Amino acid sequence: DMLIQMSAMGEEAGSLPDMMERVADYYDEEVDASVDALTALLEPSMMILIGGVVCVFVMGVLLPILGVSSSVQEQM
Repeated sequence: DMLIQMSAMGEEAGSLPDMMERVADYYDEEVDASVDALTALLEPSMMILIGGVVCVFVMGVLLPILGVSSSVQEQM
């Protein structure tokens, strides 16, 4: 593991705090990249889901209105 190797190198060189800072920076960048990738994957699916919910809502409002208007036209 990189943490163990960098710790050993830092202890040998006498610069353990610097090595730990490098490891922390590396893992911060790795986490940021993972979060960005996950966000890129979830964004399109969330848009589709929200679009579906909006479509169901609009149909729920418009279909009864169209049904009433067609029944009114049939009576005339």
